Amino acid sequence: MGLALIGLTLEDLRREAGDCGLKPFVANQLADWLYAKKVTSFDGMLNISKAARETLSSRCQIGRTAPAEEFRSSDGTKKYIFEVQTSIGPSIVQDSAVEAVVIPDGDRNTLCVSSQAGCRMGCKFCMTGRGGFHGQLSTAQIMNQFLSIKESDALTNAVFMGMGEPFDNYDSVSKAIEILTAPWGFGWSPKRITVSSIGVLPILRKYLDSQKCHLAISLHNPFPEERAELMPVEKAYPIKEVVELIRQYDWSGQRRVSFEYTMFSGWNDDKRHADALIRLLKGLECRVNLIRFHKIPDFPYGTSSQTVMEAFRDRLESNGITCTIRASRGEDIMAACGLLAGKVMTRL
Repeated sequence: MGLALIGLTLEDLRREAGDCGLKPFVANQLADWLYAKKVTSFDGMLNISKAARETLSSRCQIGRTAPAEEFRSSDGTKKYIFEVQTSIGPSIVQDSAVEAVVIPDGDRNTLCVSSQAGCRMGCKFCMTGRGGFHGQLSTAQIMNQFLSIKESDALTNAVFMGMGEPFDNYDSVSKAIEILTAPWGFGWSPKRITVSSIGVLPILRKYLDSQKCHLAISLHNPFPEERAELMPVEKAYPIKEVVELIRQYDWSGQRRVSFEYTMFSGWNDDKRHADALIRLLKGLECRVNLIRFHKIPDFPYGTSSQTVMEAFRDRLESNGITCTIRASRGEDIMAACGLLAGKVMTRL
């Protein structure tokens, strides 16, 4: 099949052009065609000579693949299914499926992008994690989610909150961020991108030192022993240590940190949990997003009521912590938080 060009940075493209015997400026032309003009074939690269295009096509592919399926929610949310080949280790390659979700909201169109097929973090309330790990996505497979959907030209924001733990595939994710924010790529401001993590500490530090995008941390319970019940990562990377690391950085500027808190009835939604969360985050410039839990099979907890969620929000707000109740989108097409891979992976 050849090397997929849509996963390459400008430096990568220069290297590939050189290997093809082409001048370095061809890399700039390629970047423009791939990321600005979004061509799907070498024939469309009109300012590159025919001979150069033939050389490139003999070694490379554009890397674009159309979605296998798409679903539209009653609230306007759209979910795209991409069939991919993924690798687990150096020798195991398998067919998988990943999902990308477009969330329209006024003049904003946010893409919820996947970074892995499945996930190996094992959070018990997440259908993606329940399905197991099916391999890392390449940078090209991540970028294809941006380039090959109908709303590609209308996207305004991106959240790495789809399938997978972005910091478990950080090399591919960081290259995708470079392509999205570089002037030779999409030219987006880093403020348009949020990366979500459950708190993989070594990579979190690297991300905070090297990126200017927003950060979202999946918290869900302020008590370590309770958090560990549903999130095994707590044992390796305790949430208290995650918050301590985050406190070492300046959040008073344009980069923001938020904490995702899914509300489970009778488990993490009472005054005791609100007060513990206040103590954990007190003095940190941040936001807490309360998320409605979407019921999944064979899971003991249900969804907190609107009244309970509002009381929890109000208690945090009255103690100086900005808190919002996130609107639930796309539940009827299994596109809401925690539902990705639940329906489609079973069918494939």
